[in-house]
Amino acid sequence: MEWTVHELAERAGISGRALRHYHRIGLLEPDRVGSNGYRYYGPDAVARLQRILLLRATGMPLAEIAAVLDAPVDEDAEIEALEVHLDQLGREREGLERRIQAVEHTLAMRRQGRQPRMDVMLDGFNDRYEDEVVERWGREAFEAANRWWHGKSVDQQKAWKRDAEDLLARWREIHDAGHAPDSAPAQEHAARHLMWFAEIPGTPTHAGDTERSAAMVRGMAEMYESNPDFHQSFGSRGAAHYAAAALRLHVGERR
Repeated sequence: MEWTVHELAERAGISGRALRHYHRIGLLEPDRVGSNGYRYYGPDAVARLQRILLLRATGMPLAEIAAVLDAPVDEDAEIEALEVHLDQLGREREGLERRIQAVEHTLAMRRQGRQPRMDVMLDGFNDRYEDEVVERWGREAFEAANRWWHGKSVDQQKAWKRDAEDLLARWREIHDAGHAPDSAPAQEHAARHLMWFAEIPGTPTHAGDTERSAAMVRGMAEMYESNPDFHQSFGSRGAAHYAAAALRLHVGERR
């Protein structure tokens, strides 16, 4: 027995466009293509489509589904892929729960007639930079920092935020005073900046890893220079670039 695209799509509850897409990317090949150009699918293709749809329902990307279905030992590969995908969904759920808490907090403030500030205390410690943090230093570093942050009371979060603002404001003061990045005031403040990094679990500085700390500082310096959010946090683009230069010098990099 064979089914055309229209017939199979109708029985599977998907669109013909989806079936044609699966064919184009090599995920589901028809048994044959007739002289009229129609694609015909037999029982094996139908069985494969069923597995595709089951895995797709979990949210697994098509590329990963293809790898699972084409693996030499399908059952083991499928179990492993599902375990990895489950772990990924768990991390996404944690991130979603943090955002739900932020919305709930904001909603409560609005119901009280108060204007919430959508700043670091509502976003989470570094949620706004999650992708960059994970890409540069790994998921574990991001999660460790967030556990540390969410373990603080609101008063502790406010105090830490004030310290962070003072740290960045001091960079602008030193810059505006005309000190060179390698001057004593700049390098003393760079040392303070590294001590500030060391307060945050998940950072190499906190772990005492000198080599990785230097790499992290260089990465942060790049972000200070390139991200407009940091230009605003430092008080000016010039102050952000100045801090980046001083921090690079402090960890032994010269440009």
